Amino acid sequence: MTDTIIIGGEQILAGESKQLALPVARLYTDTEVSIPVHVINAKKAGDVVFISAAVHGDELNGIEIVRRLIKQKIKLLRGTLILVPMVNVHGVLNQSRYLPDRRDLNRCFPGSAKGSLASRVAHTFLNEIVKHCQYGIDLHTGAIHRSNLPQIRANLDDEQTQNIARAFGVPVMLNANIRDGSLRESAVNNGARVLLYEAGEALRFDELSIQYGVKGVLNVLSELKLIRKRSSKRKLEPFIANRSDWTRANASGFVLESVKMGARVEKGEVLAEINSPMGELIEQVCSSRSGILIGKQNIPLVQEGEALYHIAYFGADDEEVAEHIEQLQEDIV
Repeated sequence: MTDTIIIGGEQILAGESKQLALPVARLYTDTEVSIPVHVINAKKAGDVVFISAAVHGDELNGIEIVRRLIKQKIKLLRGTLILVPMVNVHGVLNQSRYLPDRRDLNRCFPGSAKGSLASRVAHTFLNEIVKHCQYGIDLHTGAIHRSNLPQIRANLDDEQTQNIARAFGVPVMLNANIRDGSLRESAVNNGARVLLYEAGEALRFDELSIQYGVKGVLNVLSELKLIRKRSSKRKLEPFIANRSDWTRANASGFVLESVKMGARVEKGEVLAEINSPMGELIEQVCSSRSGILIGKQNIPLVQEGEALYHIAYFGADDEEVAEHIEQLQEDIV
């Protein structure tokens, strides 16, 4: 934790804010592609925190969250905030989850300076941004045609990670395993504590998810004492899911939904009907356990075996969790 931070060869002095372009590659046209970076460095030394978005290029909510944070002109009491609205710039240009070499950037960390395009982007981001940081928040959405209820995924067995996860302020937290090759894995291996924020759908802005995200980041900065303490009308404790899984389609056809995101579902409850185009009911999709719906497929066409509904299990707290989600959504609106 130093007064001056160096990114891409540029110095950001204590008390200085600066926008940088971190070069990563060139297009066929010889146009340079750079990762945009906004750095706020307080006069007083403290924790360094990165906020990253669009590691998957089609996940756009995070870009808007970071834009709104930059627009707020956050005044840090101490430490450094590194805001990165687009990590996978190639993917954003192509409205694609992947890089042009068809690799998933979030499976290519820690990367290599002499590897594939995805590996080089990962290497640059890790060494120029992440290695400065003690904390990070990586912003994601569901995949294309899939939505996620605003949720935090993190190593909740670590006390400090759980503290900032609770401070973020979403209704649901998942104690999630780290995936090989992910940004979170490399960041943790370099001593940073990282939250993964999942909310909304790819290639779409979702206002509720964006507002949750902006407030959540500010709440974490307040918890770390980088900004002034934020006042809240009421603090609702999030719930930790002890398990989650996907309910899959038991037939192919057209889907008619019966439940909404954030709803509590009972064991055996009908989640959807699968019909033929001629109006025949083919199958009903039922919940195998009681839980809370935290993710779902949006396209009303399904093949047998496809994942339809992501359900988290909280045990006896399910009803309280559903009420909690409804209350937080009302507060945001």
